[in-house]
Amino acid sequence: MITFKKVKICFLIIFIFLNIFYIAPCYSISLREDLFKNALDLSSGGKFNLALQEWDQYLASYPDDAAGLSNRGNVRLVIGDVKGSIDDQNKAISLNPSEIDPYINRGIAEEALGLWSQAKKDYMFVISQDSKNFSALYNLANVEGSISNWEKARDLFSRAALYNPGFAMARSSMALADFQLGNIDESEKELKKLIRRYPTFVDARAALTALNWSKGESGKAESNWIAVTELDPRYSDEEWLKKIRRWPPKPIRDLMNFINLK
Repeated sequence: MITFKKVKICFLIIFIFLNIFYIAPCYSISLREDLFKNALDLSSGGKFNLALQEWDQYLASYPDDAAGLSNRGNVRLVIGDVKGSIDDQNKAISLNPSEIDPYINRGIAEEALGLWSQAKKDYMFVISQDSKNFSALYNLANVEGSISNWEKARDLFSRAALYNPGFAMARSSMALADFQLGNIDESEKELKKLIRRYPTFVDARAALTALNWSKGESGKAESNWIAVTELDPRYSDEEWLKKIRRWPPKPIRDLMNFINLK
């Protein structure tokens, strides 16, 4: 069995879809599957440089394997070769244009370059084929947020959470979009629900810290922030929030005001 696997950057969250089957000649299927599995295991295990070598070796023997190309593209993205990643996804799509995962993978790489319109086009194509694809919906929401379309982003985050109720980051992102749009009560309610269900979910706690501070509830803000600093110190980094996590501007501003006691 050959699979496509998406490697997600930052909270860039990882989604796996097992869709593709390849039937090789009986005399070579065992070797081929072993090579593929070894490269995939190295990718999954975070040994990306070794994984890249294995994918190169695999594709030297099977250059028209769309799944292998897409997986190598994911590894290239993680190690910083974004253009190489897009090239691999382009080849995978040309070989198997009906498979949706390479479009999502390419969209993620395009986002890394700030190519919002191209990424949006890829995610829209996936959604046209599968309207409940929560990964494409979530990624498209991030694109809309990146171009300041927070109402559209809020709706897309909501749909992603609807089709995958356990997708906590989609729900937290929806609450942050509500925060940005001034829907404070809705945002606070959702963040509290998330924390009640997932007490160590740092994104919701950081967002609630900012929201508490914006309401003048400094004690509650301090309480949530203690947990945040123990769980993930990156939330004190304004540039990380802007460029990697991609929070909306108002929650970032309020969180920075809290940190700087403004």
